Amino acid sequence: MTTYTARPVSPVVLKELRSADDRGREMVPMTDHEGGAPLRCCLRRSEPGERIALVSYAPLRRWAAETGTDPGAYDEQGPVFIHAEQCAGPDGDNLPFTNAHRTVRRYSAEGHILGGRLAEHPDDFEAAFAEAFDDPAVALVHVRAVEYGCFLYEVHQDAG
Repeated sequence: MTTYTARPVSPVVLKELRSADDRGREMVPMTDHEGGAPLRCCLRRSEPGERIALVSYAPLRRWAAETGTDPGAYDEQGPVFIHAEQCAGPDGDNLPFTNAHRTVRRYSAEGHILGGRLAEHPDDFEAAFAEAFDDPAVALVHVRAVEYGCFLYEVHQDAG
């Protein structure tokens, strides 16, 4: 059986982002009085009173640097919420943020977008991931918010 794993922003990258984000700006911590911000460090929503920060993050650029790829015009960066201080990371291996419309975006080994699929219900994600990883040209899958296009997490396929 194939399973899919949501990958948060790595601890090494989080440490860098807490110093200077991918636009070169210093992190500006804030207290989240309302809660509900989608945290990319631990893949859950923030709780009221937590210290968080909104930073600029370029996931495809960072992946490309690790793999020696040039994503060209597909290199995009956008805002993501993280804890202002180090956290324990995800609690469990569930796929987070599946309770709203999401785009499952596929990328080639060259970092080019190969298409995507709208996931409208929690039950849609398994099929979207299977479709993506059944294509041998797909090297990377991102889950993104439809309403703002924000990066939520990267997905990896685990053979079971």
